[in-house]
Amino acid sequence: MAADLDWTQSEVEATVADYLRMLVLELSGQSFNKSAHRRALQSKLNDRTEAAIELKHQNISSILRDLGFPWIPGYKPRGHAQTLLRDVVEAQLTQNNLVDDAALSAVIAPAAAPLIDDLGKVLVEAPKPATDANEPNPYTYYSSIPHKRDYLEREARNISLGRAGEEFVLNFEHVRLHQLGLKKLADKIEHTSVNKGDGMGYDILSFEADGRERFIEVKTTSFGKDTPFFISRGEMQFAKDHVEHFHLYRLFEFRKSPKLFDLQGEIERHCFVNPISYVCTFS
Repeated sequence: MAADLDWTQSEVEATVADYLRMLVLELSGQSFNKSAHRRALQSKLNDRTEAAIELKHQNISSILRDLGFPWIPGYKPRGHAQTLLRDVVEAQLTQNNLVDDAALSAVIAPAAAPLIDDLGKVLVEAPKPATDANEPNPYTYYSSIPHKRDYLEREARNISLGRAGEEFVLNFEHVRLHQLGLKKLADKIEHTSVNKGDGMGYDILSFEADGRERFIEVKTTSFGKDTPFFISRGEMQFAKDHVEHFHLYRLFEFRKSPKLFDLQGEIERHCFVNPISYVCTFS
């Protein structure tokens, strides 16, 4: 088996092209078979194993994350060492209008809050920041593409998606407190960002079981669990000033099967924070 750095130009180009083809299908809501794609790709490569191809797909996901692009679920971003791979990804992105169209449509589409049928299926464990020695702070958020769109930032500005996420969390909190037998507290939940406006440092006022206030900031994405999110200086400071009461609810896979994890207290405790743009990442 050839080493990772021995991948040829033609191999890398074929792998990136196939990945972007799958990404367009994913973003467009069309079904596809990863195994079938991998088998077809193997015929174009120099005796690469499935594990080697899987790693290359993860490397591509990492590059897309750095460029502000969504990536294919299941190919969790993993650090990349081959400069050729980044060059090929950037080159193909500039030439592939389908990727641009599909990504833009995915991030600007309106959204509605789905119903909650089972709290146990919604709340999940938060991702842990990477501890790999090769990735001390892997998220560079940099691109040499001249006319790059930052799709993750565009999605973060999607007012419809953000409001739908907040409404989902309002329902989640009502159900949570009702299940605890705390109907009076549930009736006091407030949609602060609507009633008092943005800029408070949180979106929803809810409560703990003992009656203490819970300040909830909601960040929503249609993409996967490890998708970076954006946070303002005001939200960062509010979290520091209200460590015992602040919760950031990260909603993900919102359009398909909404799940959330809870980051309590200071944001820096949970993820890498880019001090320039305040982009928070987990890997």
